[in-house]
Amino acid sequence: MSPVIPIRYIEPVYRPPSEAQSLILPITDGCSWNHCTFCEMYTAPQKHFRARDQAEVLESIRCTGERFGSEIRRIFLADGDALVLPTRRLLEILEAIRTHLPAVRRVSSYCLPRNLRRKSVDELRDLAAAGLSIAYVGAESGDDEVLERVNKGETFESTREALDKLGEAGITRSVMILNGLAGPELSLRHAENSARLVNATQPEYLAMLVVSFPLGEERFRAGFPGWRPLNQHELFVEMERFLDRLELKRTVFRSDHASNWLVLKGTLNADKQRLLHDVRQAIAHPDDAPLRPAWARGL
Repeated sequence: MSPVIPIRYIEPVYRPPSEAQSLILPITDGCSWNHCTFCEMYTAPQKHFRARDQAEVLESIRCTGERFGSEIRRIFLADGDALVLPTRRLLEILEAIRTHLPAVRRVSSYCLPRNLRRKSVDELRDLAAAGLSIAYVGAESGDDEVLERVNKGETFESTREALDKLGEAGITRSVMILNGLAGPELSLRHAENSARLVNATQPEYLAMLVVSFPLGEERFRAGFPGWRPLNQHELFVEMERFLDRLELKRTVFRSDHASNWLVLKGTLNADKQRLLHDVRQAIAHPDDAPLRPAWARGL
């Protein structure tokens, strides 16, 4: 019988794909914004936003350390935007991780750009020095009209400012863009302005997923009249425009989520021409492209 982890979870629990081997440590529940019409992650009734009681979080860390202290190497701070907490509380949590889980080498969190407006670069440097390694930022788009239509609560500038702050503080940034989010009307603008955002900030990691709605599109369409999902060809055209406009020094790029028809992996700009070739081949000859079968895209 497996030992029980002494942490209270409220389902459903989410984490980035690259945190599959991490201990999920909830320090908040839900998302402090939770108005994005494309996001279904924290809409369950039991997922109303709240900060976890600090004493509970610290006790969970202590008990986890007693049972698994030498085994845990990575921790993901859940839920949707743990960095909404005051810097003082975050530093206390990171110090407890250092004390009770000394084998941990990486601590990460989702991050809403809006939550960094009240944090200085010096505060973020303190968090980095205390062990915060990676922030996952769902930029979704670099186009202000698209962001407004999906009720993201951010702009090109607010996202750029947050990413620059993180970079200046030495925290690794992993940025996500949503392929197909803008529908056909704003598709190419979405691609171009998203590339402009990434070029301006030069994140260490970049991912592009296809927007999807496992629970249905009604909520999303209510705020985005006339929107329709892009077909496979249109998704590839948008991806081609995005990749073509990127000018990066060294960014690890992944488009290999279950939602993606075409798996793309590389380092940009070193692998830009290879990736563009693969996308252009899929546009010109989709029947010959190594596409993921539809059944494998179940989300």
